[in-house]
Amino acid sequence: MLIELTRDNYEQEVLRSKGVLLVEFWGPQCASCLRLMPAVEELEKDYGGKFQGAKVNAAQNRMLCAKLRVMSLPTFIVYKDANEVTRLTGEKVAVPDLISAIENALQSGGH
Repeated sequence: MLIELTRDNYEQEVLRSKGVLLVEFWGPQCASCLRLMPAVEELEKDYGGKFQGAKVNAAQNRMLCAKLRVMSLPTFIVYKDANEVTRLTGEKVAVPDLISAIENALQSGGH
């Protein structure tokens, strides 16, 4: 189950995250976002807890998106031990891209 992040809990959830965290920035009018969200939930299940998934509704959290320089949707940010390691942006992002980003983060030893 994806954690719902907002400007109120983003820093707390991300800064205390251990391991790999995949955050999807999405919007209700973004077809690519809505198409990929169930895939992210499926990946989270398939990986059996090896990474945590989260989502941010960009329409409701504009200031957070501006602070993080999220300029287009969907945007996926992969964190490892609270540090950003990968960012994928745009409607061309596909499930294999997400799998690759997650795998790279899981396999990287340090930050």
